[in-house]
Formats: sequence, structure tokens, C-alpha cells
Amino acid sequence: MASVAATNEVGVQDQNELKKGIAELYDDSSGIWEDIWGDHMHHEDSAKKPTSIVDVGCGIGGSSRYLAKKYGATAKGITLSPVQAQRAQALADAQGLGDKVSFQVADALNQPFPDGKFDLVWSMESGEHMPNKEKFVGELARVAAPGGTIILVTWCHRDLLPSEESLLPEEKELLNKICKAFYLPAWCSTADYVKLLQSNSLQDIKAADWSENVAPFWPAVIKSALTWKGFTSVIRSGWKTIKAALAMPLMIEGYKKGLIKFAIITCQKPE
Repeated sequence: MASVAATNEVGVQDQNELKKGIAELYDDSSGIWEDIWGDHMHHEDSAKKPTSIVDVGCGIGGSSRYLAKKYGATAKGITLSPVQAQRAQALADAQGLGDKVSFQVADALNQPFPDGKFDLVWSMESGEHMPNKEKFVGELARVAAPGGTIILVTWCHRDLLPSEESLLPEEKELLNKICKAFYLPAWCSTADYVKLLQSNSLQDIKAADWSENVAPFWPAVIKSALTWKGFTSVIRSGWKTIKAALAMPLMIEGYKKGLIKFAIITCQKPE
């Protein structure tokens, strides 16, 4: 599992700089995402009926509010971005969900919750930001209640072939460019995640590749960003948002080449 090992070697100082960059990126850009694309900043999602939820990497809380309303569940969301946490809570309060949904600034690698707290552990498009995938998966498993469900949706690189030890040099170069724009550490594959889940004794692990379904998202985002409203909003949001916007064609290239995978992985914690 070379790619996971490489990810886990990120130093403390580098991790702090990475967290700072992620927080500032979403502090700066969350307003434009909400203004142009609404308060759910991810791709489409679904889940079985839960009663207690943690939304790991919650953005401005679209998933948390949706699930809380649909299932009458209580939900807690965590994000590195103070702007996101504040906006998520304001939206929840405005929708009459303040007694059901709460948000806070917290690190997904050191979640401020006791063991076995939630019967649904939900992580939507945040795993790619985690510098230590082993610790990330361990925390998802730790806060899941016995018998609880974990749903992990994340960007991955393609699975390596049996004859390969690593990605091709040109593939690594493309991912490195994306990493610099979106404040991402080294990527891993869906197979790497499955191995990590297995190492935490999780059961009924199922993985699916939704890349073809979500690949059209990126051209649509670019199209909307090229409107006058989108262009001026990106400019106002600052350099970090501009840099991320300029990297969107690289995501399209990665999907077309089969390098980038949009993976959904589900599993259960043993009773």
C-alpha cells in the first residue's frame, strides 16, 4: 500500500500548513459555492435511515440538514473552516433545525467525540484532504456505534494493476498539480481504502466507482463559473479560489484518462 504509506509520512509542520491551507481555501470559497451552486457543495448522496449522524468534512452542512430532515435524526458536522461552521449553523437555525443539527471546527483525524457515538458516520468528499488516511479511517471506525454504518465518498486515483508498484510518472505529475491547487496530500486508491477498512475489522465492505456519473459535474462547474456572476465571484474570493478554479480542467483530464476515480465505499462496524 505504497500510496497510503507515502501519505502517512507527512510531517507535523506540513500537516499544520495543509490544515491551514484547507481552512483558508474553504473560508474564502464557500460563499461563491453557496451563491452559485447552493448549500450542498457535494455530488448527490443517499443513506439508510439513521438516528445519530456525524458529517465528517461537512462544508456548510447540506448533507447534515438533508439527512436530519429526511430521517428526523440528530447530526453533528465538523470542518476545518470557521466560516463554513458558522454558515452551516446559521442555515440550520434558519430552517428550524437548530435543535437537531450542530456544527463545529474540528479535525477529522482527532474527532472530539467519544467511541461508538454515531450509528451513521458520513464522509462526503473530504477524505482526499486527509494527510494520514490510516488515522482518518481509524477515526471513522472509532466513532461509529456497534452495528453502525460508515459511508465514505471520496476522490481516489485508479487501482494499480498487479504488475504495477506505482502510478505512471505523467499520472503523478497531473495529480501533483491538482494537489497544489486544492490543498490535497498524496492520493490513494479505492483498493487502499478497502484494505484500511479491513484492518479496522469493519465488515460488509462494498465499493463502487461512480466516476462516469459525476464526471459531467466538472464541465458544468466550469460553465457556470464562466458566467459574469461566476467570474466576478471567483475574482472577489481571492487567489486560493482562483487557483482552484484554474485546476478544474485538470480534474476533467484526470477523469477522461481514467486516473481519477469517484469512489463510494460502505461498511458496517461489528455489533
